[in-house]
Amino acid sequence: MNMIVCCKQVVDPEAPPASFRVDASANKVIPPQGIPPVISPFDENALEAALKIKDAQGGKITIISLGNNMLRDVVKKPLSMGADELVLLEDEAYAEGDAWSVAYAISSAIKKIGEYDLIFCGRQAADWDSGQVGSGIAEILGLPSVTLAKKVEPEDGKAKVERVTADGYDVIEVSLPAVITVSNELGEARYPTIKGIMAAKKKEPIVWKPADIEVDAGQIGAPGRRTKLLKLFQPVREGKCEIIEGESPEEAAEKLATKLREVKVL
Repeated sequence: MNMIVCCKQVVDPEAPPASFRVDASANKVIPPQGIPPVISPFDENALEAALKIKDAQGGKITIISLGNNMLRDVVKKPLSMGADELVLLEDEAYAEGDAWSVAYAISSAIKKIGEYDLIFCGRQAADWDSGQVGSGIAEILGLPSVTLAKKVEPEDGKAKVERVTADGYDVIEVSLPAVITVSNELGEARYPTIKGIMAAKKKEPIVWKPADIEVDAGQIGAPGRRTKLLKLFQPVREGKCEIIEGESPEEAAEKLATKLREVKVL
């Protein structure tokens, strides 16, 4: 079973909200100082889905990550968890892309890899939350896809997938190869082991530039964007508090009820 897992380096979603800054003029997020990035948690769920299959059936797991100036200690984490190979699409040309240009570049890398049975992505990235890259990869490669998976069981050239719905889950059978996006309902990803961490330190990633995957330069990074970001800002939340007083609890309650009716809460 040859599996590919797409993992993205993102700003730590657990960082304090006060640490985030937005450059409104450039429509960019300024990374918080002193807080290292992480692998998107949903992508760790996707890796865990692949690792469960590897534990049960064996196989190879290749990680693909796209970006520029990625921190090796961060992007090597999947190797320490049990993945076998790390491919980095790392170049300034990949920067400032959108879901389309990212999906296009990753699809080109997958074509170069050649052999695969399952392609896993997180249900969405923990930074932009668009949830479009996985489905975009499936569309570009002409593969069937299932989104929001919480369990994946491949067997005899097919995979049985439990897909999360609003009121439970559906069971879907899909032919392989296929693209599956994994939701957090699958369960938390395993922790890296000491042995895995030491092994990951010795492994060097494979770095592919745009020329290595034969992409059209006009379709990656900022030139390849098919969406236009009109405005990026941090919402301002303001609250007002009015103290309702009275000579007695009963009087205060009556005044409160009157006030709530005035503002049409009651």
